[in-house]
Amino acid sequence: MLRVAIQSKGRLNEESTALFQEIGISVDDSKRKFLSQSANFPLEVLYMRDDDIPQVVASGTASLGIVGLNEVEEKGVDVEIVERLGFGGCRISLAIPKAEEYDGPQYFNGKRIATSYPNILRKYLAENGIDAKIEIITGSVEIAPAAGIADAIFDIVSSGGTLVSNGLKEVEKVFWSEAVLIAGPGLTDEDRKLLEEIQFRLDSVKVSRGKKYLLMNLPQASVEEAVKILPAMRSPTVMPLAAEGWCSMHSVVDEADLWDKIRQLKAIGAEGILVLNVDKIIP
Repeated sequence: MLRVAIQSKGRLNEESTALFQEIGISVDDSKRKFLSQSANFPLEVLYMRDDDIPQVVASGTASLGIVGLNEVEEKGVDVEIVERLGFGGCRISLAIPKAEEYDGPQYFNGKRIATSYPNILRKYLAENGIDAKIEIITGSVEIAPAAGIADAIFDIVSSGGTLVSNGLKEVEKVFWSEAVLIAGPGLTDEDRKLLEEIQFRLDSVKVSRGKKYLLMNLPQASVEEAVKILPAMRSPTVMPLAAEGWCSMHSVVDEADLWDKIRQLKAIGAEGILVLNVDKIIP
């Protein structure tokens, strides 16, 4: 049985649990449980603090983990990044008081920088030849300049609202992160088989994201032109209708292109266009 460590609370907990549901793995997500087992897949979930997950996976206590790439980079332990999961996106940035003038990374020479990510910061400073003092803080890093603890901060940024509310401005975007599926070095052959099944299901979910399914009625004479508009995954499905000279065309398109495609299809005579959500696409 695979044991997967995920964050015990917060956004990554919610999105990880939703991902399990998307790939057909039922997990009891009760907040009062430390460990819960799937009812329909040989998997159990271990709920932990996010900064403990890389070490737990590296040690073999859990076979897999879902955690931010930032935590994997910061801990520097022996784990394999199996999949980037496409959610939990954020960045780790340097920020300074908004009244300060900023003239580039050399600004930080001689400064004190508060952070919960000293290893990532240390690497950045070394790569840029910056001599700064790192103040390690595990709590609310953004208050450090106002409290006189540091001159600047190095912390996670999502929307930037927290920085603004604390009188700070983002000046250097250093590290981009998202949720990743990680595996430890000691997976058995059976573990690998189960992991492959999970990856197969994940791929079907990832491929379907941002896709819409189109169905329409189309004059037979416009099929060739419609195929140029809708190349689809391989080619559109075309079926004859009872009405002479008409056919039905089915295709999958990127949601970002949806309205442009519809406009082009209407221009060549498409009618009765249906737009449906895509649940899964099996590669």
